[in-house]
Amino acid sequence: MKNTPESSLDVGHTGHPGELVGVGEDVWMDVIHKMDEVYSDLLQYEVALEEKNAKLEESQQFILSVLTAMSDILVICGRDGTIEDVNPALEVITGRKAADLRGTSVFDLFADGDARVLARARLNVTGGDQEVHDCELPLRAHDGASVPVSFNCTPRFNAVGKSLGMVVTGRPVGELRKAYQALTQAHDDLKRTQQQLLHSEKMASLGRLVAGVAHELNNPISFIIGNVHALRRYAERLGQYLAAVHEGVPAEEIEQLRKRLRIDRILVDLDPLIEGTIEGAERTREIVDGLKRFSAVDRDEQQRFDLAEVIERAVRWVCQAERKSFKVATEFSGPLPVIGSAGQMQQVAMNLVQNAADATRLTELPTLRISSEQVSTAQGARILLRFEDNGPGITPVHLAHVFDPFFTTKPVGQGTGLGLSISYGIVERHGGSLRAENLSAGGAAFTLELPLAR
Repeated sequence: MKNTPESSLDVGHTGHPGELVGVGEDVWMDVIHKMDEVYSDLLQYEVALEEKNAKLEESQQFILSVLTAMSDILVICGRDGTIEDVNPALEVITGRKAADLRGTSVFDLFADGDARVLARARLNVTGGDQEVHDCELPLRAHDGASVPVSFNCTPRFNAVGKSLGMVVTGRPVGELRKAYQALTQAHDDLKRTQQQLLHSEKMASLGRLVAGVAHELNNPISFIIGNVHALRRYAERLGQYLAAVHEGVPAEEIEQLRKRLRIDRILVDLDPLIEGTIEGAERTREIVDGLKRFSAVDRDEQQRFDLAEVIERAVRWVCQAERKSFKVATEFSGPLPVIGSAGQMQQVAMNLVQNAADATRLTELPTLRISSEQVSTAQGARILLRFEDNGPGITPVHLAHVFDPFFTTKPVGQGTGLGLSISYGIVERHGGSLRAENLSAGGAAFTLELPLAR
């Protein structure tokens, strides 16, 4: 007979170590020890994430201090280019008091004759009505040095619209470069922190689901081993039969040996055994590929995939690691094609299913219902996925904060508070939305909306 892997979705079944042929209790003890190590690592990851968050806040404060310390030059000119007023920043650069600068020509501020000619041509200070942006010219500093400054020039008018002159603002290019470098560094730090948060939450979810993945692999590996043992027995019988044929044993004895060794049955069973083994190996490869996609740090992948298959896999992984009483019913209208990262969307699905499992832990018959619907909007066709559990629901005071980073109602050490926050960000990057609400009949509902792939 053909041995085939378990193809139906048995979300309530939990495997036993005895189901894995050839694996003893010591191996399962090693798995438990590894899970303890993963849990210890998760606590260390949580501390590291808090440190990264503190560093991120320091970076934000640094940017704010840089922006506050930057002092722009301000010069108010009349229609003929005469200085009417300046700010202290210009006094610092030129070394001259505002009283001394008033009444002089704005062009006298520039470093040399060439700079003055260029300023007259580009700044439109005298009678111009056009704005000028990012015009770099050198100013003469108090020590005679040339200071490159990026100028902006804007006309000013009175109440009846008559031109009064220009407002010239400038910022030393050196300060702009420093601010840009600081902003770039802070942006890079933020991106690295976001990637670390995403990867750490993935590892936390993967650590919680080690037992479920082990059960997922147990079935195909078990029947692969069974098929291989059967093939080995068949090979021995075929070898015995062929040896008798080659030795020239009489035909009558060959026929008796053929019947005794059941050669005809072996020949019939070979194809199903080989096909079943290949099918089990393919199933194992799919599970491993799913693990690789889930644990890898995705970089904005844009691929077409079936969201229904991703959710089914997420449900299996979570439910096989949960208690038997937790049941999940999936009601999909058909394939759900979307564009994006299958690994990231699997993390979203696993977080939502795990959240429902945790919320219904004290419920007598904990259940989760996942349904899909395709709707037409002004933005095009979209997919609506509803995750509805029969738990106690979300406390109204907490409802507005469920997607906040590090917000959790679980005891210390049982959750990082990042699962829903990261899920929210992933869905937004895929052009969708994620909402939470309480059901009128009790329980909570999370609505996942994504654009349908064309």
